[in-house]
Amino acid sequence: MKKKGTWLLPAALILSTALGLAGCGKTDTKTAAASGAAASGAASPAAAAATAAKFPEKLNIGYISANNSQTITGPEGWAQEQGKLQQELGKYGVKEFKYIPFPNGPNLNEAMTAGQVDIGIYGDTPAINGRSAGLKGRLINISQSGMNAWLVTKEGSGISSVADLKGKKVATSQGSYMNRYLVGLLKEQGLDKDVKLVHLLPPDGEAALARGEIAAYAYPSGSGPAILKKGGYTVIDEAKKHPALRGSSVTVVREAYLKDNPEFPKVWNQLRKDAIADAKKNVEPFYQLLAKTTGFSVEVVKESYPFDQWKEEDLAPDAIQLVEGTKAWLVQEGLAKKDFALDEWIYK
Repeated sequence: MKKKGTWLLPAALILSTALGLAGCGKTDTKTAAASGAAASGAASPAAAAATAAKFPEKLNIGYISANNSQTITGPEGWAQEQGKLQQELGKYGVKEFKYIPFPNGPNLNEAMTAGQVDIGIYGDTPAINGRSAGLKGRLINISQSGMNAWLVTKEGSGISSVADLKGKKVATSQGSYMNRYLVGLLKEQGLDKDVKLVHLLPPDGEAALARGEIAAYAYPSGSGPAILKKGGYTVIDEAKKHPALRGSSVTVVREAYLKDNPEFPKVWNQLRKDAIADAKKNVEPFYQLLAKTTGFSVEVVKESYPFDQWKEEDLAPDAIQLVEGTKAWLVQEGLAKKDFALDEWIYK
């Protein structure tokens, strides 16, 4: 049951909004020739695992981007930028790649429900809420684990601790992993009924803080360290101080797509694993790309995205444990519609 002072956005938003966002993606057809050339070379492990597979010619890839970037954030974006994502999937007949950035997870949920997204890379909280509300998608990997969040206030606000937020208004992006962290933090501090939470996307948080409209904002990776380096702001708490409240990013594929393309997860997970291994050998260029993708400095992205958050293992035990804990908490607090078995969500 929903408690006073807390919220999480339902999995479904207004359909027209999601469709409008889905229409803003970039379609990449430039690598078709390279894909065909690559197909004539030695087979990768993924190719060996799915030699007879044939995927649809068009793949719609959804992901979260605060600045509407046409490059996926993380190792998948590294593979995309290198052309390896297109080359590998081109071996299975994929010719068009539509990259669709979303400002928030619930928007991606609605687009996937509408069939506008085949594969989505986004926060565990909206993904769990989507599954709980009936979204027909399956988990194929935990792409990032242990994500931090920063609870930031304006210097001179008189707020130096979480306890100082009592009776005040705070904000974050509704339905996000930061939302889960903020709600959990307030409950830990016994403030869940004494603090008003409002929805603001990260780009709008700074202006609201500067005008004194909110007392604090829970920022995601990138945005948190970036605003702190500007000066004039201070952090009063971080998710990393509460390990169970850290976030994860997961990869979900539409069940209808999986039904027709059961070998897709093997191919996608192998190219992701290869991308992580390659990026690990090219850490500086990888972080330079991440900076370009997110719009933040290299210094900020290094602080925001420790490389060990990306695990080569599709479903590392500690990553599963963190997602399981998030799901249990959301259900317990009445913020997820209903419980479900994580094992049944995972595609095998």
